[in-house]
Amino acid sequence: MTERYVLDLQEVDETQVAVVGGKGAHLGGLSRIEGIRVPAGFCVTTDAFRRIMAEAPSLDDRLDQLSRLNPDDREAIRTLSAQIRRTVEGIAVPDDLTAAITRALARLGEQAAYAVRSSATAEDLPTASFAGQQDTYLNVVGPTAILQHVSRCWASLFTERAVTYRQRNGIDHRTVHMAVVVQRMVFPHASGILFTADPVTGNRKVATVDAGFGLGEALVSGLVNPDVFKVRHGEVVAKAIAAKQRAVHALPTGGTQEVAIDSRRQEQPALTDAQVVRLVQLGRRIEAHFGRPQDIEWCLVHDGFQIVQSRPITTLFPVPETGDQENHVYVSVGHQQMMTDPMKPLGLSMWQLTAMVPMHTAGGRLFVDVTRRLAAPASRAGLLDVMGRGDPLVRDALETVLDRDDFVPSLPDAGPGGPPTGGASATIETDPAIVTELIERSQVSIAALERDIRTKTGPALFEFLLEAFEEHKRVLSDPLSMQAIMAGMEATWWLNDTLQEWLGEKNAADTLTLSAPDNVTSEMGLALLDVADVIRPHSEVVAFLQGVEDEGFLDELAKLAGGIEARDAMEAYLDRYGMRCVGEIDITRPRWRERPTTLVPVLLDNVRNFEPGAAERRFEQGRRKAQQKEQDVLSRLRALPDGDRKAGEAKRMIDRVRTFIGYREYPKYAIVSRYFVYKQALLEEAERLVQAGVLPQKEDIFYLTFQELHDVARSNQADDRLIQQRKDAFGSYHALTPPRVLTSDGEAVTGAYRREDVPAGALIGLPVSAGTIEGRARVILDIAEADLEAGDILVTSFTDPSWSPLFVAVAGLVTEVGGLMTHGAVIAREYGLPAVVGVERATRLIGDGQRIRVHGTDGYVEILP
Repeated sequence: MTERYVLDLQEVDETQVAVVGGKGAHLGGLSRIEGIRVPAGFCVTTDAFRRIMAEAPSLDDRLDQLSRLNPDDREAIRTLSAQIRRTVEGIAVPDDLTAAITRALARLGEQAAYAVRSSATAEDLPTASFAGQQDTYLNVVGPTAILQHVSRCWASLFTERAVTYRQRNGIDHRTVHMAVVVQRMVFPHASGILFTADPVTGNRKVATVDAGFGLGEALVSGLVNPDVFKVRHGEVVAKAIAAKQRAVHALPTGGTQEVAIDSRRQEQPALTDAQVVRLVQLGRRIEAHFGRPQDIEWCLVHDGFQIVQSRPITTLFPVPETGDQENHVYVSVGHQQMMTDPMKPLGLSMWQLTAMVPMHTAGGRLFVDVTRRLAAPASRAGLLDVMGRGDPLVRDALETVLDRDDFVPSLPDAGPGGPPTGGASATIETDPAIVTELIERSQVSIAALERDIRTKTGPALFEFLLEAFEEHKRVLSDPLSMQAIMAGMEATWWLNDTLQEWLGEKNAADTLTLSAPDNVTSEMGLALLDVADVIRPHSEVVAFLQGVEDEGFLDELAKLAGGIEARDAMEAYLDRYGMRCVGEIDITRPRWRERPTTLVPVLLDNVRNFEPGAAERRFEQGRRKAQQKEQDVLSRLRALPDGDRKAGEAKRMIDRVRTFIGYREYPKYAIVSRYFVYKQALLEEAERLVQAGVLPQKEDIFYLTFQELHDVARSNQADDRLIQQRKDAFGSYHALTPPRVLTSDGEAVTGAYRREDVPAGALIGLPVSAGTIEGRARVILDIAEADLEAGDILVTSFTDPSWSPLFVAVAGLVTEVGGLMTHGAVIAREYGLPAVVGVERATRLIGDGQRIRVHGTDGYVEILP
């Protein structure tokens, strides 16, 4: 019986989290690694904790009360958790439990000093470190004091901090149990923390050591700045020695004390370089044992290192798996596609199967390996040029990697069959009929897909889809389509570069592209204004929409005065645009057709903020402005030397940009239209699998790759454990920030703008739509929570085409992600909204409701007092 209450550290390993908690399990695992010394000790198991909790039946009711509290109700959580802690600390430890702990102490030395440390079962997990959630007591002497501190550790499961953390992370209080680790105290000369990967850059080849004198508490509590060493390939490559004025030492009678450090020792390094290198070697051994980068607490005692804790570093962005030891450079797909949120496995694999280039996954995001293109001079120049025009931060990050000592190999230029450097060369006539023909081709292809997929089910559906993906890629890579896109983009670049040179005017193309024809995304924003016109006269419909929560609300509309017209207008809108949604490159995201309530707040904003006929007026206004700009530019050019030739060239380019720039948005619309057809077929298949008892719910298919789902359809068997693991992993990916550029060493390279021409304190970004606007910032992360007024400036992390309906209601745009030709930028120019994109951490640095000034021509944002 008693053996269940106490286990020696040597008896446990990392598989026993349920018995000894995360910390205990990790320490047990550490103590088994050859060459790693861990202070001797034992674990008081979770069985002991459960026994204690059972001694006070009143705790059950209190835990029920606790789980019902709102995580933001700080006062109620503080009061209730304090009551629970007092109750737990007040429970007398039963005799058999006391005896088991005392026997373990007798084996290690009853009057020695000990560290008594909490070890919860939901702690030091791969996905949530819970660091600092529970308590540690140092230098505890004597059995009575140790038993008292064991009780305190049990109670620390219910600190306000730990309770709030669990509630915010959706962890049930009853599922978490507390073990306690009791270890011989070590009295170190120096101590600190070792990260086996650089916690700032993510580089897995660089270890970072923080070191100070005395006990590690001085560093953890922020009492002193540590010495910091960086180690790469077995040598110290950087170090910063701090003036360490204080240290924490253990007292002979128990407890700890802060002491001043002799002024002559303050500037001395806490470790020699040789000791640092030796410590990192131990760290690499620990990392290899646990299979991932570790955050390790260490002590130096008589020139030997002892390890007192190791936990995974949870903030590192994962590295794509390649199976080789070569160097690789990856560029984020999400930053190009305006979707940096994590994607579910089905979404990742469907995009991979329909993309034009191979893609790798990591952290729920997609990356393209550009190493080979960076390796050869010609393809490198082309890649840097295209990336630089799209997002200067990506280009700068790539150049930073290229500056590294031989990280990217040098290869000769590929022959004629080598990889393309940009798009297809734009040698087509400026003829609007080309765009009409391309759109017709696309519509015919989608209609055929809709027709042919209807009869397919089971494994035959998957065989059909694999063929459909080939057609998908064929449509995407249609040379004429590529030429049309490039013609519009190259004409934009030509106008911006040449008119700046000839007339000294920045971003002239921004005005020349206002209300360009055939832009399916800008038409989508204007079309919702037309829906608002239908709804506005019917007060009953407007009132009903203000309270809508249920997705079936369109059927309810028919019962109201004016409701049939309102429903028909919304249905027609959804027929044309219902396949869109935020994050639409992930097929698993709910489409507007599936969740029409998403559009209701935007629609109501339009009803409130606009007069009837606004869509037509907006479009006409833009067209006239573009026409006036054209006349103005041409007349100014004619006045220059050789003016007629310059005006003639500019006129040809203006016609070209107006003909083709709208089409830039069409291929994405076609992709997403096809996606919705695929999705509906797959969900019907999921329904069949649910009916057959293979899956508990339809949405479980989102956590399988396309290939795995194909297997499930064939075998009628699904791996529930795998699906649950995928759900947990997906949840953890939200906390990770995907880098624009990532190396195979794990280094996240962010890039910088390197500009001198902005005022101090301004937030730098990329100018993508000219003009300057001042107004109230609305920081909106979810389109369904939009609440806009005329003159507001939209600040968000990224905007894909689904955000366009918001663009008609705002006066300016600021995003964290984006480039010159990404969707948000194209639509901002179409609508004439001053816009700055690629502003790092904009949604955190700009407060909702703050007044800001957006400099869309020069690419920066000022926060106004």
